[in-house]
Amino acid sequence: MKIYILTDMEGISGIWRPEQVQKGTSEYERGRRLLCEDVNAAIAGAFDGGATEVVVLDGHGDGNNFILEVMDDRAIYETVKSSLEVMPSLDETFSGLIQVGCHAMAGTLNAFLDHTQSSTTWFNLYINGRRFGEIGQAGAYAGAFGVPVIMVTGDKAACDEAQSFFGDIEVVAVKVGLGRNKAKCIAPKMAQKMIYDAAVRAVQRAKSGEFKPLILENPIEMRLELCRSDYADEYAARPGVERVDARTVRKIIKSAKEIYYW
Repeated sequence: MKIYILTDMEGISGIWRPEQVQKGTSEYERGRRLLCEDVNAAIAGAFDGGATEVVVLDGHGDGNNFILEVMDDRAIYETVKSSLEVMPSLDETFSGLIQVGCHAMAGTLNAFLDHTQSSTTWFNLYINGRRFGEIGQAGAYAGAFGVPVIMVTGDKAACDEAQSFFGDIEVVAVKVGLGRNKAKCIAPKMAQKMIYDAAVRAVQRAKSGEFKPLILENPIEMRLELCRSDYADEYAARPGVERVDARTVRKIIKSAKEIYYW
């Protein structure tokens, strides 16, 4: 039984201010160790729940956030070669996707470091008329391979968002956002125990077939609202992209496997 784990940093336990997720700051090294501990908890829980193989992708920024020598050596750690590559080894042979360290979509109230893809250029993303963030995008991409999201960890807003897309999956809220730039956290050791327990349950439930993949109806309309009109100028010049108004562009795709390709 194969499980894929996609990670981010904003929703990791013990991370409560922006500097902890930004490379080059004094707080980043502490933040990346917390990332490794949360991910290790999810890996251990997945194996103890019955997974036979776990593949992990470091999805925060440009990757390279893991300290590999402290990571669980039973998992496989893969990287992407370019921004057009998404979860490279994910395919129909996987039984579930776990998302660790998630944040809510742009514009969510009391969500720690809420954004969708780019916190400087993207304002709102709509897919088939519904507003999407990164949690839903990853779930739709996995759904194109028939793979369901089985678990999400992050702040409370991220977990609420996940359940609005995927229903009764396992979620672990490790913090509550106090505005955008501060959070109230559960102690990391306690949060990691919660993550481990949820991963055990998630994989056991996946074995029973309890989860359903998120399948988007084709053709798929993606409508992206940018923060400024000059950002929209750039997108509108790309192949297959149509200008809607000063800050909005639109694209039609045939499969959710193309959901990240602008």
